[in-house]
Amino acid sequence: MNDIALSISPPQNASTSLLYGELLDRLQNRKALIGVIGLGYVGLPLALTFAEADVRVLGFDNDTEKPAAIREGRTYLKQYSPERIAACVRAGNFEATSDMARLEEPDVIVICVPTPLTRHLEPDLSFVTRTTEGIALRLRRGQLIILESTTYPGTTTEVVKPLLERTGLVCGQDFFLAYSPEREDPGNQTHTTSSIPKVVGADDDNSRKLACVLYESYGGVTVSVVSSATAEAVKITENIFRAINIALVNELKVVYAKMGINIWEVIEAAKTKPFGYMPFYPGPGLGGHCIPIDPFYLTWKAREFELSTRFIELAGQINTSMPDHVIDVLSHALDERYRRGLNGSRILVMGLAYKKNVDDLRESPSLRLIEKLEARGARADYFDPFIPRIPTTREHATLTGRESIEWEISLVTAYDAILISTDHDGIDYAEVARSAPLVIDTRNACARSGADMSRVVLA
Repeated sequence: MNDIALSISPPQNASTSLLYGELLDRLQNRKALIGVIGLGYVGLPLALTFAEADVRVLGFDNDTEKPAAIREGRTYLKQYSPERIAACVRAGNFEATSDMARLEEPDVIVICVPTPLTRHLEPDLSFVTRTTEGIALRLRRGQLIILESTTYPGTTTEVVKPLLERTGLVCGQDFFLAYSPEREDPGNQTHTTSSIPKVVGADDDNSRKLACVLYESYGGVTVSVVSSATAEAVKITENIFRAINIALVNELKVVYAKMGINIWEVIEAAKTKPFGYMPFYPGPGLGGHCIPIDPFYLTWKAREFELSTRFIELAGQINTSMPDHVIDVLSHALDERYRRGLNGSRILVMGLAYKKNVDDLRESPSLRLIEKLEARGARADYFDPFIPRIPTTREHATLTGRESIEWEISLVTAYDAILISTDHDGIDYAEVARSAPLVIDTRNACARSGADMSRVVLA
């Protein structure tokens, strides 16, 4: 754990010292019960990581199917095997429930719930506030509450803390509160929950120390920062960094294409420089729960200080315009090949997930692409081995229930164009390029497979 120079803790009384000492002892001896609220792409891997380190976990989720699956040793996220879940359950280290009355049982409660945007690109903290209100109903002295959901700087102090203190208990004295941003990268086999350093921030020394000891209990490395707001700013900064750099290469892609220059070749050559350059790659738009959303949390918060975030907002505009750019490239290519546009054309969208080799379609540009294709009169099907059926989503309800086609290479000839939106492994893209009449490739998948590019258009 990194030391920090500045301490902003209030004086401790004997009662606080006792509560702190008891919880510290339980954490250090792995006797504490850890509650994880939200068993999705963040909460499930965190719960499994604790359980595999012989730390007892009680998981909570309002979706009753998830606790039921865990109890039965089944998986609902493909990257986490049923064997892994079943092993943790058999060892007695992982239990799951939808009964929020049991929130009084854990010594530590970690909040891993969604933080989406409203239609007006403003923070939607309803999941965080409802969860915190549920915790407050059962909050007891000596508990540690940690928010992991990505949000704007100040949320822990300005939103979570007041809701918990309505109980009459005082933060830093009767209970402890910290923020530690999730840093999950679904599908990444190299950097996992246990190996990614955990940034920890709190507004008092006891809370910060307890949170660090918690994450160190599974062998994790912790990085302390002076406040919860600083830790919140760390996560926002990480995601803004990515969003802006992706926007840059997306803009360069469009400019270079007009000049007859291949952006992918430019990036491959540029990244041979051993310093001063980091490769980012263009695509059909941003997906996932973090990068398309989190920058707007800071944009919204900055208005409170009468500041504008022009750089961030410009990046957002560029990235959100990419699906329209892809549709324009496809329409132009169809016009050149068939002397007709999208109206009446049959298009197969390859890949529905927001990134390859995962079953996560949160904010996926593929969903927008399908809707835009059909708005232009095209008939759109999709293929994704990870998502056989489109579940209900907040923004794309009309696509609910659509099913992936069964993959056969011979089927591609039935479509006027194949649109590669997500480049899952295990697909012979060279064969796709050889068999399809036209391929629109947003991921450079065909070139990487050594395909004949004569019928491939990059977008």
